This record gives sequence, C-alpha cells and structure tokens, in this order.
Amino acid sequence: MTVTVATLGFPRIGPRRELKFALESFWAGKITEGELCEAAAGLRAAVWARQHALGADHIPTGDFSFYDHVLDTSAMLGAVPARYGWTGDAVGLGTYFAMARGTPGEGGHIAQEMTKWFDTNYHYMVPELAAGQALRLSSTKALDDYLEAKALGYDTRPVLLGPVTWLSLAKGRDVDPFDRLDDVLAIYCELLEKLRDAGAQWVQIDEPALVLDLDGRQRAAFTRAYARFARRGPKIMLATYFGALDDNLGLATSLPVEGLHVDLARAPEQLDTVLAAAPKEMLLSLGVVDGRNVWRADLETLLDRLEPLAARRDFIVAPSCSLLHVPVDLGLEKSLDPEVAQWLAFAVQKIEELATLKRALNGGRHIVAGALAASSQAAANRRTSPRIHNPAVAARLAAVTPDMARRRSPYAERTSAQRAQLNLPAFPTTTIGSFPQTEAVRAARARFNRGDIDAGEYEGFLRAETEQAIRWQEEVGLDVLVHGEFERNDMVQYFGEQLAGFAFTRNAWVQSYGSRCVRPPILYGDVSRPTAMTVDWWRYAQGATERPMKGMLTGPVTILNWSFVRDDQPREASCRQIALAIRDEVVDLEAAGARVIQIDEAALREGLPLRRRDWAHYLGWAVECFRLTASGVEDATQIHTHMCYSEFNDILPSIGAMDADVISIETARSQMELIEAFADYKYPNEIGPGVYDIHAPRIPDSEEMAQLLRLARGHLPPEQLWVNPDCGLKTRKWEEVRPALVNMVAAARALRESAA
Repeated sequence: MTVTVATLGFPRIGPRRELKFALESFWAGKITEGELCEAAAGLRAAVWARQHALGADHIPTGDFSFYDHVLDTSAMLGAVPARYGWTGDAVGLGTYFAMARGTPGEGGHIAQEMTKWFDTNYHYMVPELAAGQALRLSSTKALDDYLEAKALGYDTRPVLLGPVTWLSLAKGRDVDPFDRLDDVLAIYCELLEKLRDAGAQWVQIDEPALVLDLDGRQRAAFTRAYARFARRGPKIMLATYFGALDDNLGLATSLPVEGLHVDLARAPEQLDTVLAAAPKEMLLSLGVVDGRNVWRADLETLLDRLEPLAARRDFIVAPSCSLLHVPVDLGLEKSLDPEVAQWLAFAVQKIEELATLKRALNGGRHIVAGALAASSQAAANRRTSPRIHNPAVAARLAAVTPDMARRRSPYAERTSAQRAQLNLPAFPTTTIGSFPQTEAVRAARARFNRGDIDAGEYEGFLRAETEQAIRWQEEVGLDVLVHGEFERNDMVQYFGEQLAGFAFTRNAWVQSYGSRCVRPPILYGDVSRPTAMTVDWWRYAQGATERPMKGMLTGPVTILNWSFVRDDQPREASCRQIALAIRDEVVDLEAAGARVIQIDEAALREGLPLRRRDWAHYLGWAVECFRLTASGVEDATQIHTHMCYSEFNDILPSIGAMDADVISIETARSQMELIEAFADYKYPNEIGPGVYDIHAPRIPDSEEMAQLLRLARGHLPPEQLWVNPDCGLKTRKWEEVRPALVNMVAAARALRESAA
C-alpha cells in the first residue's frame, strides 16, 4: 500500500506579500498589466517549486487568484452583472477588478457584494445572476495555469470551485440561481474536456457545501452535476472541508467520482464512517493536518491512527483545507519567542509534517525518528508550560455572575438618558473608527519599530495626525467623532499586543480579501489585561474637541475569531477571558469621561457553526461575552457595536439580544437589503446602516447616499437611524474619504430637512 501527499491550495500572497504590492502598484498606475501578470507568474512558479521540493506529490494549480477564487469562478462562467458593460468573449482584468472593487469616478458602478467564506475570515465576492443572463466559458484560467505549470515540468492537479457550492453562494436577481444549473454544468463540462485534452490526470473540485445542511434541490444538483461530469474529463477528487459530511456522507460517497477528500482536523470522528461508506476503489484524501490554525501536529498520535489503515489501502495525507488560511513560512519569524515558535507550523511546515507522515507510513517510523521526537517534545512542552495557565484568570472567571452580563436598565429607559446627555440631531453622523493609514503613518511606525525615532517623537507625530483628523471632522460637521486610530496597526493586533496570553509575528500575513492582508495574533495562553490600553489616547482626543468622542474597542468574539486560537480548551473559555479584559477597559473609559463607547463585533457571524443544530450553543456564549464587556456602565453611557460583511438575517434575535444601544452595519453594496430584515424583526434599538462602501475606490454622491437613507427610513422610524460608512476607513486614501464623508454629511442634512 502507498501513501502520498497532496496540498489543496497554497497561500497566494507570497512570503513577503509580493502579490499585495504588485496589485496596489497596478491599481495606482505604477506598473502595467503585463508587469502585474509577470509578477503573478513568478509567484506561481515559486509556489509550485517549493511544494515539489517539500515532498508534495499532488500539487494544485488554479488556487492562485488576483483577488478571489469565487470571483474567478464567476469570471469563468461569464456571470458578469450587466452594470459593468462587459460584452467580450473573455473577462479581462479590467472587468474582473471592476467586479471586485467597483469603478471609480462620478457615475462609477458599485462592486459585487462581499461576505465571509463559510466560517473563516476570508472574504469572497458574492456571485450575481440575473434572469436572461447569458453564460458561457469566459475564462480558461484553470487550463492556462495547468499548462503554465506543465511547461515548467510540474504535472499538477487543477482546482475548481464546484458548481453546487458556487450556485449555493450566488444571489439571484429575479431568478433562482439553481434554475441556471444546466447552463453552469455545460460550461464546467467544456472546461473539464479541455483539461483532459491538455493531459490533466486529476482535477480537484471543491464542494465545501457538502458540510452544510442541504435542501432537496441542492442534493439533486449534486447528483445531476457529477453524473454529467463522469468520464467527461480527468479523474475527480471531490474535496470537502470545514466540517463533517454527517448526513451528506451517503450522497458524497455515491457520486461517480474517483476520489474524496474529508476534513479530519475539524471532524476527526468521521474517519471510521467515511471508511465504511466509501467504495474500496475510491481514493481517499485525509485532511489530517489543520489548514485553519497554526499549531504543530502531534505526529506520533496521527501515526497511531493512520498506520492500521496504511496496511489496508492506498490513501493521501493532506491539510484539512487549502493552506490559504495560514501564513506562509515560520522560518521568516526571526524574533518570535522560541518557546512559542516550537509549538507552531505555517504552510511550509505543514507540508513538511505531511511529508514526514508519508515517509513513516511507507517506510516505518524509524526513518523519521528525529522529526517524531521533536514533535512529541513540542506537544509535551505545550501541555506543561507555566505560560499557558494563570490561576488568577481562572479565579476571576469563576466569580462571574449572570448580573454582570445585563445592563442596569432596559434600552427604552437608557435611551432617554443618552439623548439628554448627547443632544444629537436627527440622523446623527459618525464613522466606524479608523481613518486612512497613509504612507506617512506607516513610515513613522516603521521608523519607530526600527529604533530610528524614539517614543516621544513617534507619539508627537501620532498626536498631530489625531488632532488634524479631529479638526477635519469638526469642519465637515460630523456629530460623533473618532480619533482615527493612527496608533493602531490592526483592530485585533493592537489589543492582543497589550493583553497577556498572546504572541505576535512580523511576517505571518494571511489574505483577508484582494490585497488586504492581516497578521492574526496567536492566542496561546490565559488572557488578562495588565493595564489600560486606550484610555490615554481617548483622553487626548476628547480634550481636543467639544463634540462627543467615541472610545474605540474590539469585542471579545472578534478578537477570538480573528486570532489563531489555542486548541487545548473550548473556544468559549478563551472568549470569556477576553471579555473580562475588555470589560475592564470599558469601565476605565467611562471613568475617564467617555459617554460613547464602541465595541466592534465584526466577526460574530463568521464564527457561527456551519450546521444549524450547533447555532444555539455558539450564539449563547458569544452574546453573553459581548454583554459581559458592555454591561458594567451607567445607563447614560451609549454602547455602540459594529458588524460587517456577513449574512445576518438568520441571527437577528441574537443581535437583538446583544442589547447594544446602537449597531452600525454594512448595507451599501446590498442597497439596504438587510434593513428590511431588521424591520421585520422589529429591532428595538438604534441602527446605522452603511451608506458608503469603503472597500471600493468609488465616491458616491450625496443623492445616492440620501436615497439609501430614504430606503432605510421606509422601513424604520427616523429616531432609530444613524448615518455612517459601512466599515472603518483605514484602507482608503484621504482623497477618497474626504469627499465621500462630505457627501455623507450632506445626505444626513437633506434627510433632516425633509423630515422637518
């Protein structure tokens, strides 16, 4: 019997974010399209060479993307919304980036909606389908990448996002996406035949929808799709991930495919049932190394489980999912604490772990004795390290009472005290928190980190930037101000760096969307707050203005979901620890004089389990953790929260249970679609529906924003409505932000006049 190694996908951004810088140079007009494509080809070639050298037998192509693999699939199918004016045979980069980012300038078009990829922090572009829309093969990227790798000597396994998953993610405009199933399948068949003719032996088709609760139409679509694919192209490795197949196991193993990949990191318990259900001739790919987290695998334990199977059948060992979700290479971290570093594995190290497993399973453990000993030692050290557990944190958690997660009075009573204190106009305006992190801000931070300037000089620079932002907000006429967050590198990292129990990296970047990359903190131990984190900056900012200045915090669920979280205790235990630390900060801000405090929970929805049966447990502790942070203040202190880029309709009762006084939420790209759901739910508190899509370079005019507000006012009474952008403005340029916010304030004033 033979065991081989596969990777389902590799990080696209490059070890030092080379793709990010190439994209942003292209968008800024500094390099040509040809130069961008040349840079991308270099990244792809380096990734193929590296995986081959590390010992991967099945190397993917097609996993590289200029922006998003779901958008790539939409381009492949010619699913281009009519507003972009595309009429060609092939979707070029101009149209592609218009779908991703919108088109700038007056009369520009909005981008496609963006939301979270299953329960990850990766964002995908929501496919759009309209009645009568013609679909055709409009991008052969999967074929082109395969041929490119073949010319370099690599016989790869092309990767496609599966048709049923794509249709499940799509949004129909006057059409049910599944009404287009046959049209979509015809295009897939055409591409599969081209791949077969080009020499591809296998193709990987990703269908993560198979770990969801499926309805009858989705099940029928799977059966119809793979019956049509049978014998039309290369052998098919059907890839499932992010959870267990459960009640979809029979469906998956009955499809006429030659291989099946299952996630044994998220759902190790499914191995036995998969083995029992899968036909003997079906090649199994076992996702035994966690593709979603950074912890080193315990290789001895994995071998104990896999050795009996290796004696009976061939199989593949693989990451649980694409390595898109982890950093590239631990070897780049030269300053990471050595004890923490020994517990970690990034994409490169995970392939090394798989290669070690392959060698041990094919030739015996003695061949890799050194690697196995190191793995066992690291696992033992992590279990026993005194840095992991803090008795004081455990004692404080034990003292938490239900009253600590309840505000002193209901919202109907609190709002009167808040309105009397703040004295805001109708349709009050604010922003979500951050202002542009300009090249000057980034350069000053880099000089400070290198030691080129001292703390006093750096703080003086930040104070000047903050005061300038405050003066500008006053001039524009915003009602509730923010300080701009120029001192913050990232909304999660900034807090994690000041909390005990977190470690940080310099080069462990992960793609969030397009060119946007983040460095998730590594939550390895018990969490506590040694000292106040934001109070001094809030005091300085409030001292510079008479208008209300928001205290800006990141909530516990978002810090949890946007970190690499320890796996030695339940996630809710770590979240409660973070919640108590943020609660201390909220109380300290109020004591300093803050009367508006925003606790962002942008990631609450993305942590929702994929199976509905598991929702109640997650939402119970997630809402409790938010309330624990927010409930230590007086009635007159107004608590805001912010959520964005997720589907919220199904969890509105839980959003209501959070009991924030004001929620700001992303709605611009969807044209206020979500507000109707809030109205149907009869959401009782105040809402700031986003009127400005900050993830696109276009600048909406005041009438466009006013029209969105009128749509919102058609569903909710004026006294419930705030006016704000969709999200923070950190990633935008001042020349985009200034006119957009001027237009936003003008839109709010127009609504006030019409209401009067």
